[in-house]
Amino acid sequence: MSRLLHRSLLTYTGRLLSVLHVIHALIIGLALVYVAECDQRPNIVFILTDDQDVTLGGLEPMVKLNRLVREQGVFFDNAFVHTPICCPSRSSYLTGKYIHNHGAVNNSLEGNCASLAWQQGSELYTFASSLQGSHYQKGYFGKYLNSYGTKQAPGGPQHIPRGWDTWFGLVGNSKYYNYSVSNNGVLEEHGQDYGADYFTDMIKNKSVEFIKDSRANKPIWPFLLVAATPAPHAPFTPAPQYEHVFDGHTAPRTPNWNHHSDDKHWLMREQVPMTDRGINASDEIFQHRWETLLSVDDLVEAIVQTLVDEHILENTYIIFASDHGFQMGQFCIGFDKRQPYEHDIRIPLMIRGPGIAKNVTLHDIALNIDIAPTIVALSGQTPPPHMDGRSLTDLLFPTPSTAKDVDDAGPTDPAAAWRDDFLIDYHGEGRSPCWLVQCPAPAADRFHSIDSFNNTYTCLRTLSSAENSLYCEFTMTGFAEYFDLTADPWQLTNTAKTVSPALLKQRQARLAYLRKCSGAQCHLPSTTTREQLVID
Repeated sequence: MSRLLHRSLLTYTGRLLSVLHVIHALIIGLALVYVAECDQRPNIVFILTDDQDVTLGGLEPMVKLNRLVREQGVFFDNAFVHTPICCPSRSSYLTGKYIHNHGAVNNSLEGNCASLAWQQGSELYTFASSLQGSHYQKGYFGKYLNSYGTKQAPGGPQHIPRGWDTWFGLVGNSKYYNYSVSNNGVLEEHGQDYGADYFTDMIKNKSVEFIKDSRANKPIWPFLLVAATPAPHAPFTPAPQYEHVFDGHTAPRTPNWNHHSDDKHWLMREQVPMTDRGINASDEIFQHRWETLLSVDDLVEAIVQTLVDEHILENTYIIFASDHGFQMGQFCIGFDKRQPYEHDIRIPLMIRGPGIAKNVTLHDIALNIDIAPTIVALSGQTPPPHMDGRSLTDLLFPTPSTAKDVDDAGPTDPAAAWRDDFLIDYHGEGRSPCWLVQCPAPAADRFHSIDSFNNTYTCLRTLSSAENSLYCEFTMTGFAEYFDLTADPWQLTNTAKTVSPALLKQRQARLAYLRKCSGAQCHLPSTTTREQLVID
């Protein structure tokens, strides 16, 4: 009996060991598959500048960026933001949504910039939160939203937006010295020592450190890095070694430079030409803006070199963009943004990475709302349907359904047709009693205010082989502007009163549609009729 029991136990033990060996092999196999998948997924670097134009030479100082990113990838020469102001545009970058869907309408808490409503709503649905659970290491370094972390902002600097594993967020608006940051939820004060505090360099060093730590601690996990610089935003403070590099340079004297407009909306009509003193001040700001960008160029070089040193450059996507454009004397405004004109809404945008053609320029419309779905798609996931933008991967990696015909007549699949227009949306700021952004109002002969409550508008920007135009409606006054940019690229003459009424009616209907769109409805081309879609 004992011999039979012993034999049975040996047989059972042998079978159990065989099963355990199979299970062990399966676990090893699954682990290897997991490691392989993690190791193959690309890293993603997103570099975002502040107030960098593209129409007035904003890329000219950045020779390293040109060599390391633009010449190694794709440049979008028709890249735009849908709103020319910091916080709303940055909110769109994060969420992939138009203003009317993410709710941040200006740079103030009252305007939903980093407010409680933002934190409990749109901030929960950014490209970072979309990558949660995907084993991406996610780090944010630099300017976030203009009202983030301030004393009035909910949670103060202790608040870390959802989705970020490493957080180094600037408190408030752009600065180069004497700023505060939230270092993973802990308030950190910085002074005015160049070596220890210059903010663009701080972002550079933190970004390099993040890449190295990610590779050392979790080498099989990919990373997402956002480096959001203060440059070239005010106060336009260059690093010591770059001071005076561009002395003598002047802001471009474009046809609309220091040009007074009698036919535009109220705020433009009130502007008076700059005096010699104002012109000199504007030119000096132009010089300093370029000088601050040299430090951003160093940041780009340092990040790329670190990727080379870690042997991961060829598996990393690098996206470079600005939160909006800028103007330097155009229409008599010495320096600012906030207008619907080309210098304010056009931005630099370039992408390099595995599988992307080198030194190629694409002419399709690309928007700030496209970056969030692009980052999600590059990570290997499907962009969520609530995003209004469309992944640029359809342009970066064309397929038979998205590739253009040999004669460039258009997409081979009408359902995959790219957009030919988009919405521009801005909410002007002004307060009683003068209803300008700052009171008291300047004297009429020295009027150079940058914003007013009636500088509130929505516009339709159309760009196709058949039309290149801008149509705007100013909400408070009912005033309209229309520009044919093929005939009038510097938007000198408002032809809203003389253009075909039938054309204006079409533009009004399309604009009304885009003001209410959401998700995929927002990036369908204008050839899609209103009857094909239902918007409540």
